[in-house]
Amino acid sequence: MDDPQEQLLQVTRRCFLGRTAVGLGSAALASLLNPSLRAEVLGQSNFPVPAPHARPRARRIIWLTQAGAPSQLDLFDHKPGLKKRFKEELPQSIRGGQRLTGMTSNQKSLPVAPSPFAFHQHGRSGQWLSEALPHTGQVADELCVIRSLHTEAINHDPAMTFLQTGHQNAGRPSLGAWISYGLGVVNQNLPAFVVMISRPSGPTNAQPLHERMWGSGFLPSVHQGVRFSPGADPVLYLSNPAGLTAAQRRSVLDDLRQLNQKKFEDYQDPEIQTRIAQYELAFRMQSAVPELTDLSKEPTSTFERYGPESKKPGTFAANCILARRLAERGVRFIQLYHRGWDQHDKLPEGIRHQCHDTDQPSAALLLDLKERGLLEDTLVVWGGEFGRTVFSQGELTEKSFGRDHHPRCFSVWMAGGGIKAGASFGETDDYSYNIARDPVHIHDLNATILHCLGLRHERLVYRHQGRDFRLTDVHGEVVRSVLA
Repeated sequence: MDDPQEQLLQVTRRCFLGRTAVGLGSAALASLLNPSLRAEVLGQSNFPVPAPHARPRARRIIWLTQAGAPSQLDLFDHKPGLKKRFKEELPQSIRGGQRLTGMTSNQKSLPVAPSPFAFHQHGRSGQWLSEALPHTGQVADELCVIRSLHTEAINHDPAMTFLQTGHQNAGRPSLGAWISYGLGVVNQNLPAFVVMISRPSGPTNAQPLHERMWGSGFLPSVHQGVRFSPGADPVLYLSNPAGLTAAQRRSVLDDLRQLNQKKFEDYQDPEIQTRIAQYELAFRMQSAVPELTDLSKEPTSTFERYGPESKKPGTFAANCILARRLAERGVRFIQLYHRGWDQHDKLPEGIRHQCHDTDQPSAALLLDLKERGLLEDTLVVWGGEFGRTVFSQGELTEKSFGRDHHPRCFSVWMAGGGIKAGASFGETDDYSYNIARDPVHIHDLNATILHCLGLRHERLVYRHQGRDFRLTDVHGEVVRSVLA
């Protein structure tokens, strides 16, 4: 007669659900041990995902995420006609009854605030850029500036969540996780998806960021972003405790793997296999990460190019150097978050601080990648979660004012990796309030990014809770006009 405990185990809900998902855990483990693994092995859809679906132009992404929403009016969207409309009321014909945030909905007046920054044309392409971005102006012919991006969220958390995951509600996989899932890893000693965060140097309002922004959602957790921090221990808890040798750590991990494997055989929980894989990756990272994050061997010319902040660990400039080093080592998705763009007051002062932090390093990264032959297959994206209003939030003076959130239109730039260089796309009205031509939705931007990697957004799917999910939901069109 069978063991009664074994019979009970066979009918438990946990066991049943675990055994039905056994293939997923094995695939998650293999995704780290076998860098050639692709989404057609990991896919849990009725529609197998051969990845890449087409010849990729980009092999990796560097997403320079400007958290807090940079003002398109003061950086990229030149509106010289607003100078003569200083302090005029925003026309109802322009606003069109569109919703405002709670911060300005009760204002008795919505006065037009022209940008205090001069704009100039740069390069052979004649790209219009703000004087606040002198270094970006020097690489204008590498950029494709999209001035007609729009989103649906009007507050930071849902807007940033939407930008990262294609959905305003938490719980969906991030773009980096989708790319890790779709393309797998290249360097077995490093994660496919790395995240770094920098703080602004000046006094400003830095919106919080949450770990779920780079999470894996319902994808296997092996695909979530790994955060690198400044300091002696770039990845928390990666280093061995004092007195523990590498050989001893290896022995501990071998014993732990045997225990985890036994539990997996009991419960068939795929996350146990993912845990095994993550321990193995962490062990390999113990030798790869210290070499990667040690900038002492970089020549003086590197720090001169990236600017005076580049020798300070944790700054945006230092993180840009690390982004280049990660790209050289085959990391698929590198995401740099720079906080502090939320300028509801004292915007001219705040913009200057933010551009001091980000302008020179961003331009230097493009130049560095190009000189090393990496820009042609590295897609670099720069932008935030939404834009800023043409009207002032609070008191408007000639020297100072604030701008509220504005999801109706904003600007991003892209470079390298199959994107048309020295180009502009999209146009806003005379107030930079509504899109006048060629709208680009967040879903379209993500579809275009995936296209550059050789992934068709409508085919990169994952079966969860009985339906197929994708980054772009049921929306999104590739913006072919920005492709090289």
